Amino acid sequence: MKVGTAESVPGEVSTGYLSVTTLPTGQPEQVPVIIVDGEDPGPTIWVTGTIHGDEPTGMTAIHEFVTHIRDKLLQGTVVCVPIMNPSGLRTNARTSYYHDEDPNRYFGLQSGTDEIPPSVQRLICERVYKVIRASADAVISLHTSWIATYPYTIRPRVTYGDHREKTTAIELRDRIVELTDAFGLPVVNQFGCDETKRRSLDHTLTGAAATEDGIPAFTPELGGRFVVEQDVCEAAVGGLHNVLYASGMVAEPVTVSAEFTLPAENDLKRSVHPHTDTAGIVRYRVQEGESVEPGQVVADIVTPHGETKTQVRAEHPGYVLSRYEGVAVYENDPLLDMAVPDDESLLRKHPV
Repeated sequence: MKVGTAESVPGEVSTGYLSVTTLPTGQPEQVPVIIVDGEDPGPTIWVTGTIHGDEPTGMTAIHEFVTHIRDKLLQGTVVCVPIMNPSGLRTNARTSYYHDEDPNRYFGLQSGTDEIPPSVQRLICERVYKVIRASADAVISLHTSWIATYPYTIRPRVTYGDHREKTTAIELRDRIVELTDAFGLPVVNQFGCDETKRRSLDHTLTGAAATEDGIPAFTPELGGRFVVEQDVCEAAVGGLHNVLYASGMVAEPVTVSAEFTLPAENDLKRSVHPHTDTAGIVRYRVQEGESVEPGQVVADIVTPHGETKTQVRAEHPGYVLSRYEGVAVYENDPLLDMAVPDDESLLRKHPV
């Protein structure tokens, strides 16, 4: 296969660039591409990183993963895009600097239906996704979250209806469950239906792949942003290898030395809560990976003089995934990303 200037050669690693737009200064904007091609045919798995420019662990995990598998007997092809957001990487920012847009909200959108022409970031996403969609048997989009984050994997919900038979959706759901389990990080289902739609998460890379195009896809959150967390990076390399094993692309699984677990008995989903009802300075009483119970005090809000204004309590049982960055909070600011018991089905009829 050929992606931009990278052209696969059986048994070898090929590198190149995919041009996605032209900069005002005349140079092409390019994303780097690495193709690891096996000696024998098999599935094609895409792995992407740093779609948010301040999330470097995915990029490093891809670099180390390519080194890890380049000399192994491989059936099929792995296509890696370690830097999906080059402008964000250059400025160490989540968004691209073209128009300060989140690149991970523009996948799977229908072109030609808007009154306003699409922005350059949307055009870039459309061009990259066209190439991914044409060949992908699975998509893994490596991310990180807030600075202090417990590593976990976001598992997308799967829809059926006019666009997909229920039996096909069940097969897709089961395949996603198999791959996320193989990756090895704690699994947290995507937000519920209403929240997913409100946040446009159906148009993330993995949301579009799974929801719109029926491609097994998921999003690992590899700890916190800005710096590479090496233990999580190593877990990601092992997780990617084991996804290949679950796909019949390598002969043996590997044991991952760094283990991350959330000892939940049932499925979990993402939730942003609790919120503070008053402004002030936040002092957390919990940290990432801890379990909390309803009514438990998770943070104090204090005055600039250090006097307690209020105590913020958890509304649901669950686990802390991230504490929000910064200590200054305003009314109704969220404090935690959490994993809470999932009261919705991973399989849902569309539209809901």
